[in-house]
Amino acid sequence: MASEDARMKRRLIAGGLALLVIVGVFAFLLPRIADYGSVWGELRQLGWRQVAALAAAELVNLSTFAPPYMAALPGLGYWRASVITQASTASTYIAPGGAAVGMGLSFAMLRGWGFEPAAVALAVTLTGIWNQLFMLGAPAVGLVFLTFQGGSNPALQTVALIGLVVFVVATVGFAVALSSPRPARWIGDVAARFVTWAKRLIRRKPVHWDGESLVRFRLEAVALLRRRWLPLTLATLAGQLTVFVVLLVCLRTLGVDASQVTFTEAFAGWTLVRLLGSLPITPGGVGIVELGLTGALVGFGGANDAVVAAVLLYRVLTVVPTLVLGLVAGILWRRMRPAEAAIMRTG
Repeated sequence: MASEDARMKRRLIAGGLALLVIVGVFAFLLPRIADYGSVWGELRQLGWRQVAALAAAELVNLSTFAPPYMAALPGLGYWRASVITQASTASTYIAPGGAAVGMGLSFAMLRGWGFEPAAVALAVTLTGIWNQLFMLGAPAVGLVFLTFQGGSNPALQTVALIGLVVFVVATVGFAVALSSPRPARWIGDVAARFVTWAKRLIRRKPVHWDGESLVRFRLEAVALLRRRWLPLTLATLAGQLTVFVVLLVCLRTLGVDASQVTFTEAFAGWTLVRLLGSLPITPGGVGIVELGLTGALVGFGGANDAVVAAVLLYRVLTVVPTLVLGLVAGILWRRMRPAEAAIMRTG
């Protein structure tokens, strides 16, 4: 009972801090950068061509949610993969916990459809790893592009360096773990001890996996990646980069042209905030993303009112449709059970 009360207390504190961040950003910090009345004036100037361009960018983005899961879980199919990804992504915008919340929901939904636990765990893990590797490595790519262009950004340099170090360590560790059973067992045991130690600091129960779990995962992962690493990689890149396309279209349709913020600067700022927004501080990075992206783009030379309008529009387009579709997906998923033959092919 005491432990349950302690968990509830931690959740309330975390929720209170998240609410404080969100209110602080939208009620105090963003209005200091641009008056909301002026921001609304910028949005009202959008014509039908701009609206059509925004709608097209958003539709393309939504269409790229499903392919990574299709690559990682053969037999799933496009529409069922769309249901899973829309619902799981929507959950990250509602509940604190970041990607872990979405991964947990994906696992539960796929198991509810009857897919084998091992195949589901592999698909959820690999898609999560590929997305995290992109977010860790992208700031370094953005920094390289920005440097070649002759620009600099101290915040991006710091985040890119940290992200690059973590990216290299994670990539090397993953590759070594897949190379043979012995290093997989050792890395799994070390990782289990580290995670258990970290969870003990916040008074959570130890993990229930160890090096043997990683050895079993290795056999399944190697077999799948030999056949599908390229489709999984390309699908992940498409899913991530079409989000950036939505931001770029928002900027250009609202008058933030290349003379203010170049393609490279927009990409560099986006990669920086994409990584920061993945931290489980607020659900979906609400407040963190808006403030960080606005600060980066204004710092590169974007006009305050137009940048705030573009960032808020970008967030509406990338959050609201997914919330709506995720709700619909949550209602429909039980009615979309795959045929037994499709499930058997994944076993």
